[in-house]
Amino acid sequence: MPKVYLGMSGGVDSSVSAVLLKEQGYDVTGVYMKNWSKDLPGMKCPWAEDLADAKRVAVQLDLDFEVWDFEADYKQKVVDYMLAEFQKGRTPNPDIMCNEQIKFKLFYDRALQNGADFIATGHYARTDGQNLLRAVDENKDQTYFLYRMSNAATAKTIFPVGGMTKPEVKALAAEKGLDVATKKESMGVCFVGEVGMKDFLKEFLDTHPGEIRDVETNKILGYHDGAIFYTIGQRHGLYLGGGLPYYVVKKDLAQNIVYVSRNLNDANLWSDRLQLENIHLRTNLPASGQVQVRPRHRAPLVPAKLEGEVLIFATPIKRPAAGQSAVFYDGEVCLGGGIIAD
Repeated sequence: MPKVYLGMSGGVDSSVSAVLLKEQGYDVTGVYMKNWSKDLPGMKCPWAEDLADAKRVAVQLDLDFEVWDFEADYKQKVVDYMLAEFQKGRTPNPDIMCNEQIKFKLFYDRALQNGADFIATGHYARTDGQNLLRAVDENKDQTYFLYRMSNAATAKTIFPVGGMTKPEVKALAAEKGLDVATKKESMGVCFVGEVGMKDFLKEFLDTHPGEIRDVETNKILGYHDGAIFYTIGQRHGLYLGGGLPYYVVKKDLAQNIVYVSRNLNDANLWSDRLQLENIHLRTNLPASGQVQVRPRHRAPLVPAKLEGEVLIFATPIKRPAAGQSAVFYDGEVCLGGGIIAD
């Protein structure tokens, strides 16, 4: 009987994954990864509740269950990285770093050392034993966040819900009588539940109020509480009054000024090329360099050509924030990706 270590977060996706793996005849050990437990002022970290939910499902399914503490590594490899990126004025993606460094490295390595034949998670993705493939549910596909996982981990990973839609997963959870069937999905920062990113950053970074200026006229339109909190293209949270919306088009970190415009055609918002760094290729790209690119999570795939570390688009795209990732595809196969440079 093949042995699988399953990352159980206390959510419906990993819980249904446990059901499916057990029904498929695997010897399943559930593992709760304790990555973050720090409460912030007025913000309680939900780790204890999530752990209780995961443990309850494991008991219900008669699974072995363990808690693995990765908190120190998580702080260093994910949180410190994220804070450093924000301090540079960039917008990092902590979920991508968590998958690369924690779930599909530390968790993967330890599971295999403990005798696992495979690991499994509740991500919406698929593999063919070698390639990382997009999920059946295009709306929930998470390969954008998984493109940096190693090929070795991909070959040993099972994504049990990758061939299902989210409604099917919820229906199966209800059918099996799992308490988590109706549990609300966490939409906040990946490791602190419902906390907004801005509130989280305020606890760790020194910020100062500054001016919001019109990029065309240089007129002061309002004030912000820290330029690092704002992302190019952002329109919400500026509080600049009614009328047509303003968009963040530029940041001057040295002067702590955020520049905005009502002009959706502002050159800062669009680009026909993206400079990448830290490119991670999962397989060889087509000789032509032509790929399909997802420039942000859930964005439509657009054709582009990769020349060295530069993505060139036939028509300009809305510029993603520096620090985010552009991920490459060939049909349903995820080819890899890179981090968008300044």
